[in-house]
Order: sequence, then C-alpha cells, then structure tokens
Amino acid sequence: MTTLILILGDQLTPDISSLRDADPAATVILMAEVAAETDYVWHHRKKLAFVFSAMRHHAAALRDAGWSVDYVALDDPANSGSLGGEVARAIARHQADRLIATEAGEWRLRDEMANWEAALGVPAEIGADDRFLCSEAEFAAWAEGRKALRMEYFYRDMRRKTGLLMEGDQPASGQWNFDADNRKPASRDLMMPRPRRTPPDAITRDVLAMVAARFPDRFGSLDDFWFAVTRAEAQTQFDDFVAHALPRFGDYQDAMLVGEPWLYHSIIALYLNIGLLDPLSVCQAVERAWREGHVPLNAAEGYIRQIIGWREYVRGIYWREGPDYVNRNALEATRPLPEFYWTADTDMACVRAAVAQTRDHAYAHHIQRLMVTGNFALLAGVDPHALHLWYLAVYADAYEWVEAPNTIGMSQFADGGLLASKPYAASGAYIDRMSNYCSGCRYDVKAKSGPNACPFNRLYWPFLIRHTDRLARNPRMAPMYRTLNNWGAEKRAALVADGNACLAELGL
Repeated sequence: MTTLILILGDQLTPDISSLRDADPAATVILMAEVAAETDYVWHHRKKLAFVFSAMRHHAAALRDAGWSVDYVALDDPANSGSLGGEVARAIARHQADRLIATEAGEWRLRDEMANWEAALGVPAEIGADDRFLCSEAEFAAWAEGRKALRMEYFYRDMRRKTGLLMEGDQPASGQWNFDADNRKPASRDLMMPRPRRTPPDAITRDVLAMVAARFPDRFGSLDDFWFAVTRAEAQTQFDDFVAHALPRFGDYQDAMLVGEPWLYHSIIALYLNIGLLDPLSVCQAVERAWREGHVPLNAAEGYIRQIIGWREYVRGIYWREGPDYVNRNALEATRPLPEFYWTADTDMACVRAAVAQTRDHAYAHHIQRLMVTGNFALLAGVDPHALHLWYLAVYADAYEWVEAPNTIGMSQFADGGLLASKPYAASGAYIDRMSNYCSGCRYDVKAKSGPNACPFNRLYWPFLIRHTDRLARNPRMAPMYRTLNNWGAEKRAALVADGNACLAELGL
C-alpha cells in the first residue's frame, strides 16, 4: 500500500498540508519539472532557473528528512511533459493506491486536478493550501454584502486577527496606515544597500545550463544569477534586508532611479510565493525590528501592509471572482502589447529602464510595474489580457493568483473598479517626481504635445476623454474632469489627434 503525494513547484514548504499526516514509510513524494508548466506563458529564463533549482534543493531537503522522493527532471527522456502524465506514470511505477496533493494556486491547475481521480483510477485527495493568513472562505465571508471591497478595511481586520502592530484593540501609535509618509523620491546621494547574494552551487549551475540549452530564444538573461534557492538562504537574505534596508524602506518604497533596480526593497516576494519563506514569520520579524527600535513605524507598517494586507487581499479577489477574471476588459482596450515590452527598444527612458531591468533580473518593484509599464499600457489602450500574460511570464515572483488582480484590477482597471477605486493613470509629471528617468530621456517631460513631448503627457488627456462616460462620475477623478470640462471641443479634439499621432509615432 503506497501513497503518492504530489508537491507542486510553488509548494516548497516542509509542512505543506499534503505531508502533514503522511507516513514516510508508506509514502512516495513526486516532484516533476514538466514542459506544460514552462510553456503556458513565455516564462523568463531566470524564473525557470529559480523554480527548478529551488525544486531540486527542496527534494534534497525532503530526502534528508527521511522522505522517499521521486524527482522527474525536465530533460528526463521519459518525461511526458504534463503533470497529469507524470502523476499517472508515478502511480504505475510505485503501484500507488492513493494520491494526495495540496490544491494548486491557480484556476488552470485546480480545474485539471479536479479530474484526476476519474482519469487515474485511484482516490485523489486534494487538500487546502493553508500557508496563507486568510482562507478563501474567510475572504468570501468578509466580502459578502460589501458595496466596495477596499483593501484598507480588509487590512485592518488582518491586523486585528494577527495582532501585528497592535496595542490592544488599537493600532500602534493610533494610526493604521502611513502610506502618505512613504512617497519620497530617491536621490543619487543615498547610501543604498545591495541585496545579499547567493552564489550558484552545483545544482543551480546544472539547472542554468539546462535552461540555457532548452530555452535559447526565451526572454530574459541568465547572467548573474544570485537568487536564494533554499529556505536557509532565503532567510539569510531576508535577515540582511531587515538589518540594512528596512529602516529606509518606508520612505523610499515608491522611488525609482536609473541603474538602481533594488533600492530599499527586500526582493523576497519570489520566496514567499514559492514557499521558501512564511508570511507571518516575515511580518513578525519586521514587527520585532520596530519594537526593538531598529526601524521606524512607517517602514514596518508599510512592509507588513504589503504582505498581510495586499498579498492576502489580491489572493482573496482572485479566488472569489473566478477563472474569467483574467479576461475582463471594462475599458474595452484592444491594442496589442508593444514589441518594446520584450526588447526595451524605445526612446521612453522610464519604459526602457523598467523593461531592461526586467529582462536582466526578472524583477521590477511595484511602482515600476504600476506606474511605468502598467500606466503606459493603460493610457495606450493595450489589451489587459495581453499585458497580464506578459507580467505572468517575465517576473520571478509572478503566479496568477497574485499577478492577475494586480494587473487586471489595480493596473488596468479592467475589472471596472472592483479592486481599485480609480484608474492609476498619470502623466509624465508623476514619473518625473518619483524618479530621475526623465532627465536622461529623449522626450521632454514638461512639453504637453508634439513629437518631442513625453508620450505619457500626450496620452493622458485622450485616455480621460475616451472614457468620460465611465469615469467622469468617479469622485477621485472629479478634479481632472473639471479641468477637462473647462476646455472647449476644439482643444479636446486637438488632444485626441495628438494622442493618436503619438501612438502612430511609437508604432502602435
């Protein structure tokens, strides 16, 4: 009697629910690198290398802990290329009479796994993924009956639930949110720490060679790979962030600088999302650093909000809204994704920097994603599903449950305002205020129209004009529409014409 337990590539947690009550003596763990998971989007090569190396290291740790692990590598000649195929082969290979797994983190795989019992001919037990602080049922109960699903109110409930940064039933210092204090633009004279690096070991070097050989034409550089691929390494990198970068994270979390991809960010989302770090433990460490006087409250609060607030919230939205969420298109945007999102071949310095950084590191921080590449796509009317697939492919931390609400809801307003209270549309002035990109740009961020003006400026007002019927009654958009309403039809027509010319000049 053998039980087969499947561990997915983003379930690299020793106490994952599928293993919790298992008997190592009667269990075989299956882990498999399969082509179907590499190809459903055009994954960044560094992302593939990170996932495969972390999987192989996790398999070794499980073996060291006494488990029997059947590991199928991507280049195994007998590899069927699909998870279902590898589960079927493993059941036959080990004569397993039962399959256990923890539910997948996205609709695509969850739907596939629901059919395995009938297809495989053995009982299949799919358990809940309880590595999150708010279950799908808890989020649905929180959302039930609310007119607006605003993250801030969810976040406050999560603070109460976890006790993080609380003094009794009140927030520490009497203030829930310090976001208004966390918008300082960075300058070149800041002494910015660099993330702690983990040199590739033999396993990682083998994976890098395999990915280079198997995916020679994929997007993304494999050079300078330093991601952690074990729990211990991920914890060391996080501890280094708390000691050296967290104190200034709050102030400068929205800043952008040429040649400075990391600034004061922790770069641990990829470790949280694959299971190498635990979200509550991370937040408790940040709170401890504040209580010990190492970091200011605005830094601790801003960081914790991203994890127990935003991360948990977008997961709740994803599962509540269903698999069709990724296809929503409330603004009816249909333009193809620009080629320069893959090549970085554009004169827009901010977009060029964000895409080149993404190509080199499989990473960009949240403001680069939201207010540069996301903002441009929103203003230009790019198909939000195409943008969703790009974000899902190019970032090492991207899984659909976290990426889709950030793109469809927050960035592109394609869910019609379910998630965001207004579109995050901005002219070049925002980017100029929060970065030094504009000083080296071919375009003039001060100019409003014409071929030398910043494209964000030229596209901003046409975006508002195009969506007047939908957005003019939004209270947060009222000041912009008051300005727009003061302009006559001739000026508005000229703005639209200049926006169309801008798109044509950009090859769109």
